[in-house]
Amino acid sequence: MSGFTTHTGKIAIVPDDNVDTDRIIPARFLSRVSRSGYGELLFSDVRGNGFVLDQPAANGTTIMVVGTNFGCGSSREHAVWAIQQGGFVAVVAKRTPTSPGYSDIFRQNAANCGLLLVELDEAHHEKLVLAGTGTEATIDLPNQTVILGGETYPFEINAVTKQALLEGLDLIGTTMRLDEDIARYEGNHDSYALTK
Repeated sequence: MSGFTTHTGKIAIVPDDNVDTDRIIPARFLSRVSRSGYGELLFSDVRGNGFVLDQPAANGTTIMVVGTNFGCGSSREHAVWAIQQGGFVAVVAKRTPTSPGYSDIFRQNAANCGLLLVELDEAHHEKLVLAGTGTEATIDLPNQTVILGGETYPFEINAVTKQALLEGLDLIGTTMRLDEDIARYEGNHDSYALTK
């Protein structure tokens, strides 16, 4: 994966709260054996009828702005893959005093797959929603800010997740950074003893 530093792109507003992973990518598509081809299935069951991603203003959008508790429901990396393959490099959710921006499992799957998740407080999130689909925004990961129309909105992110995103590392890549230590450990231990 390539590392994430700053990204400027158009936003797509999908403001509903509690969007579950089955809405993001319906379960009937999870039997595929390949990790590719999910982008065209993003929000498959709700496309059409004026859905935001079908509108001309959404063409070429790369930052999805969502409500609270996005990615709830069953665990599936496919939801993250569909978002990424749909052309999105980051998702911005609303955090409230009673609801997180993302479900815990979705948050971990996104971190594992290199999708940046941003949580903004209600007031700052509302500014993005009011700006509307097609508006340009910048996400600056090193400085942990979203920039819209000259205004800057800060966000928090787990330090380990941030570092992995900056370096473009998934779980395997993070583990491979320790390859020499792992080899040294294995070289110092009797393989017979490890089988007992």
